[in-house]
Amino acid sequence: MSLPKTLAEDVARNLVMVAKLIDEDPEQAYAYSRIALRLASRVAAVREAAGFAAYATQKYAEALAEFRAARRMTGGVDLWPVMADCERGLGRPERAMAMAGEPEVQKLDKAGQVEMRLVAAGARRDMGQIDAAIVTLQSPELASNSVQPWTARLRYAYADALLSAGREDEAREWFGKTLEADKDGATDASDRLAELDGVEFVDAMGEDEDEPETPAAPAEAGVDVDVDDDDDDIEAGIDDDIEADAEVGDTNDLDTNGHDTSDHDRNSPDKG
Repeated sequence: MSLPKTLAEDVARNLVMVAKLIDEDPEQAYAYSRIALRLASRVAAVREAAGFAAYATQKYAEALAEFRAARRMTGGVDLWPVMADCERGLGRPERAMAMAGEPEVQKLDKAGQVEMRLVAAGARRDMGQIDAAIVTLQSPELASNSVQPWTARLRYAYADALLSAGREDEAREWFGKTLEADKDGATDASDRLAELDGVEFVDAMGEDEDEPETPAAPAEAGVDVDVDDDDDDIEAGIDDDIEADAEVGDTNDLDTNGHDTSDHDRNSPDKG
C-alpha cells in the first residue's frame, strides 16, 4: 500500500522511534507505534512494528493480533515463532507446541527454525516438562562450534534448562560456552556463572545517582500526528480490529493437543 509523501514521512518517523526505543524504553516505543497505527493501519510494516512494541510491553493478546494482521497482509511465515511465543505469554503453551509442529516451521530460514526451537523448549518448561525441554534444545545448531547470531541464546537456554533440572556441572559448562559465543554481552551468562561459583557483586553505583532522562513522549517530540477524518475513522477501527483478532486467537484453528529460549530474565516469557 502506497501513502502520500507527507503521510509516509510521518509514518516512517514514528517507526524509526519505535526501533530506537523498543529496547531501552518499550512503553515509549509502544506509544509511537500507536501513532503509526493511527496514520497507516493498513500497512504491513506498521502492523508488524506495533506487534513487536506490544510484545515488548507484554501485551501479548494485542501483539498476537497485530502479528496475525501483518501475516495476512504479506503471506509470510517469519513471524511464526514470535506468534507462538505470544501464545505462551497468554498462558497457552500447548498452542505454542502445536505451532511448533505446523508446516510453516519448515518454511522458516535457519534463524527462524532455531527461534521456534527455543519457543518450543520454553513451552515444554511452562508445562513442567523440563527433561523434554532439554531434549528439544539438543540439535546440530547447539552442537556446532560455529558461532551464529543465535548461538549464545541457544546455549544459554540449554544451560538454564540443565540448571533447572539440577544438572549443575553441565549447566556451568554450557554457561561457559555461552560466554565464548556472547561477544556483545546479550546474555547474563557471566553473572550466572558467578552465582554458581558463589561470587557476590556489590553495586558501586550509589542509590542517589541521577536516573537517565526519559525520552520525551511522542506528543512532546514534535511528531506531526494531524490526520484527516478518514484517518480518524481508521483509528476508531483499530481497537475493533485488535479485539476481533484477539477473539480469533481463542478460536484459532491451531490444535490445542500440541521461546527463546532462556527462562532466566526476559521481558517475554523465556525471551525468544
